[in-house]
Amino acid sequence: MHEIRVGLLGLGTIGTGVARILLEQQELMSRRLGKRVRLVAAADRDLSRDRGLDFSGVRLSDDAMAVACADDVDLVVELIGGYEPARSFVVEALSRGKHVVTANKALIAKHGEELFPLATANDAALGFEAAVGGGIPCLKALREGLAANAITSVHGILNGTCNFILTKMEREGADYAGVLREAQELGYAEADPTFDVEGIDTAHKLAILAAMAWGAKIRFEDVYTEGISHITAADIAAAAELGYRIKLLGIAKPHGAPAGPEAIEMRVHPTLTPVDAQIAQVSDSYNAVMISGDFVEHTMYFGRGAGERPTASAVVADIMDIARVCAAGGDAVEQLPPPMGFTAEARREIPTLPMADVVCEYYLRLMVRDEPGVIAAVTSILADHRISLEAVVQKERSAARSVPVVMLTHETREGNLQAAISRITSLPSVEDGVLILRKETFGA
Repeated sequence: MHEIRVGLLGLGTIGTGVARILLEQQELMSRRLGKRVRLVAAADRDLSRDRGLDFSGVRLSDDAMAVACADDVDLVVELIGGYEPARSFVVEALSRGKHVVTANKALIAKHGEELFPLATANDAALGFEAAVGGGIPCLKALREGLAANAITSVHGILNGTCNFILTKMEREGADYAGVLREAQELGYAEADPTFDVEGIDTAHKLAILAAMAWGAKIRFEDVYTEGISHITAADIAAAAELGYRIKLLGIAKPHGAPAGPEAIEMRVHPTLTPVDAQIAQVSDSYNAVMISGDFVEHTMYFGRGAGERPTASAVVADIMDIARVCAAGGDAVEQLPPPMGFTAEARREIPTLPMADVVCEYYLRLMVRDEPGVIAAVTSILADHRISLEAVVQKERSAARSVPVVMLTHETREGNLQAAISRITSLPSVEDGVLILRKETFGA
C-alpha cells in the first residue's frame, strides 16, 4: 500500500489544524515517508463555517460514524473530544481494523484499557501523543527515548489555562475571578472551565503518564484531584515572600522499587514550587513535563500544551508513524512500540497509594482572631500530631477582627495533617477554615 487514506472526525480548532497540515504539507510528508497520506473524508456537525481551507477532493459529512466506517478510510482521526460519542466511533473503527489517532485524553484515561486490546485484536494501531502535552512529544520520550530507565518521578504543568491564570494573578496581583474572565475572553478558558480549573484535565493526563511510566493499568479515578479556584492573590504573594511560586502540578511517584513499584502516588493540586526550580519558570499557557529516571536523571519537555498548530502537529506525527510502519498491513503494526510502552502481558494493576499515606511539606493559611494564645493553641495541636514547623508568618491586622497566619511545615504524612486540621478548624478562634497547599522540591 503506497497510500494511507485518512478520515477526520471533528473540524473544530484542532481538526482544522490537522486538515491544514494534511492538505498543505502533503508533499513534505510524502518526501519523509515515501508514501502518500491523503485526507479523503471529514465529518463535523457544522459544515457551513469557512475554515479557510480548500476541501475539494475531500468528502464532507455531518455523519461521523459513516466516516469512521467508510471502506475508503484506512486511518480514523478522532478529534471530537469527551467520552461519548467519541468512544463509540473509535470502537467501531478499531473493530473494523482501521488505525486510530486521537488527541482525546479523557477517552484514553477512562476507556484506554478497553481500546488497547481491541486495537491489538484487530491488527490496528492506536496513537494518542497529542492527548498529553499538546505539541510536546512527552509520551514518545517516555515510551521510547527513556525506555531503558526505571522512572523515579513525573511532574507536570499539564493545563495551559490554569498556568495562564496563575501567572497572570502573580504578575498583576489580581484575584482569580477576574483573571478567569479574561482567560475566557482570550479563548484560553471555556465558558464552563470546570474540567480545566478543577484539575480534571490534568488528572486525565497524569493518569496516562503514570501508567506509561510504570507499566500500570490506567487508574484515572484514583488520582487525587484539587483545582485552583480557591487560590487568592494574597496566597500567591505570601508564597512569593517565602521564595515559592504556586503552580498546578500533576505529580506521580513509585513506591517500592521504581522498576516494579508496589504502589503509585498520583496527585493533582496547586503546589508551592521553589522559584529557582526549572518548572517554576514555565509561565502563561505553556506546559512542561519533568521525567526523572535512574540512568538519565532529570529531563524536561517544554512547549505549547494546546492550540491548533501544536496539537495538530502531534496528531499528524502519530499519523506519519503509523503510515511509515503500517501501510504494508497485517502484522506490520507489531513493529510499532506498544501504545503504553510495555507489552500487554507486562502491564498490571498497581495499587494507588492512599492520599493519607503521602508525605509532603505543607503551606497552611489560617484566618484567626487577633487575641492571645491562638498561635500557641494551633502549634500545640500540630505537635500532638508530630508535625513540626519550618516557619510562621503573622500578617499585620487590618480593619477586620481576624488576621492571616501562614505556616510552613516540615515533612509529614497527609493523614496526620488532616487529623490536625480537623481539630484546628474546631477552635473558636480560627475562622473560615484552613487553606492547605503542598510543597514540592526537585532534583538539580
